[in-house]
Amino acid sequence: MPRRGNVKRHVALADAQYKNRTVGLFINNIMQRGKKSIATRLVYDAFKIIEDKTKKNPLEVFESALRNAGPSMEVKPRRVGGATLQVPVEVSSDRRASLAMRWVISYARARSGRTFSEKLAAEILDAASNQGSAIKKKEEVHKQAEANRAFAHYRW
Repeated sequence: MPRRGNVKRHVALADAQYKNRTVGLFINNIMQRGKKSIATRLVYDAFKIIEDKTKKNPLEVFESALRNAGPSMEVKPRRVGGATLQVPVEVSSDRRASLAMRWVISYARARSGRTFSEKLAAEILDAASNQGSAIKKKEEVHKQAEANRAFAHYRW
């Protein structure tokens, strides 16, 4: 294996309206086929809907939704002897935010009816109030980690 040092992590650019890197990452996650302007409009429309419904700063609601939807533990497969064990590991803050974004977006897409902005706003509001599919997914992941707690000493 080549030993040429570590690769520098790419730092995502902040979005134009909120000057927030997390929102910029969220827009990039929503983007399909390189159409960033459409993704940006969808996110800003969803934030407008959130602001209209809650009368709160949509950025605060969004960040609380990501905090609530992000898992603190997950399982990773590890081969021990002939068996593959599901070993519970802590989730880094970057991965936690990334998983939360992915889950919120995928469950917003899976919702029925209405425009995507409305579905996204509804999923963000649900996650902010500890409800919805993204929170269910987080609880499933936590349950799986708890069930495999016996293998925690195999952590690396």
